[in-house]
Amino acid sequence: MPTTGLESLNQPLQIGQRRIDRRLNLAPLTFLGHIAFRELVSEFGGCGLLFTEMCSARTILTENRYTSPYFRWRDQERQRLVCQIFGRDPETMARAAARVQSEGFFGVDINFGCSAGNICKRGCGAALLKTPSEAYAIVAAVRRAVDIPLFVKYRIGWQDDPAPAVEFALGFEREGVDALTFHPRVAPDRRARPPRWNYIAMVKQAVDIPVFGNGDVFDSRDCARMLALTGCDGVAIGRLAVAQPWIFAAWNNAYRPPPDIHRRAAFRLLELLTAHYDPAAALRRFRRFAYYFASNFTFGHSFYSRIRNAADLPAVSAVLERFFASPPQRCSRLNANYLL
Repeated sequence: MPTTGLESLNQPLQIGQRRIDRRLNLAPLTFLGHIAFRELVSEFGGCGLLFTEMCSARTILTENRYTSPYFRWRDQERQRLVCQIFGRDPETMARAAARVQSEGFFGVDINFGCSAGNICKRGCGAALLKTPSEAYAIVAAVRRAVDIPLFVKYRIGWQDDPAPAVEFALGFEREGVDALTFHPRVAPDRRARPPRWNYIAMVKQAVDIPVFGNGDVFDSRDCARMLALTGCDGVAIGRLAVAQPWIFAAWNNAYRPPPDIHRRAAFRLLELLTAHYDPAAALRRFRRFAYYFASNFTFGHSFYSRIRNAADLPAVSAVLERFFASPPQRCSRLNANYLL
């Protein structure tokens, strides 16, 4: 049975010279949207486009896809995988994008949204929203280098004013961007205040290219409201997807999660992480996943604390076995304390 208000997510959409069959995307998530997690999402199905973790344009130029912590993928996912890159130098960004194209990705995404201090101090991510001319120069250089779909993910800017965000949307479109993912929060705001969904509507009305809304979509009602309020062409979900990797299948394929879905998903991700990463890296990434996954449970703090303190992967497995030995109490809506 289709979810009321979400029917449009199953409609095809043209992005540049290519088409997608579904409009619900996995948002780019550093340390979370990795190869193992994307494989888990793909096994459930229903996702439109997958986005990689944020990848440094400078390191992409020489990285080995089989050993890189971020720039790695499965051949089976390339046709709907978009690689997100960050950097400040237009030529380096262009060369990185050219490699992404040569590897057969669906598209490339420029990050103008990350507001983490270590990224902004390097003049990358959301810091480039302070200097529009630099941002446009990067987009223009990347556009000249590739003909695959070009995406930009960005925020409002550094002040709560929609005018610059609209102007950026127009500028990005002018420089050849094929689609936008807009997260309507100011750059310094690390989710302390609700996103301005009405700003998504302003951006959408200003441009002719597809606009994907992003920010605080935690259930099907949120998604339906965002679509109705903003008129956006699709939705990119991040934290909800980490908490419930089957959500794309549930909304787009009418998938009915079995009662033990949380147990199945957690153990399967642990298995996939073990297959793709060395034990230390797999442990770090499962801990990061567990923080958001804990939002499903009434006693999520206890679950996350045990995972965080687990010394190795066998210890994580033992924690999961004990936690799911009897069905844990689940929240009717994700616990917001784990979504900051």
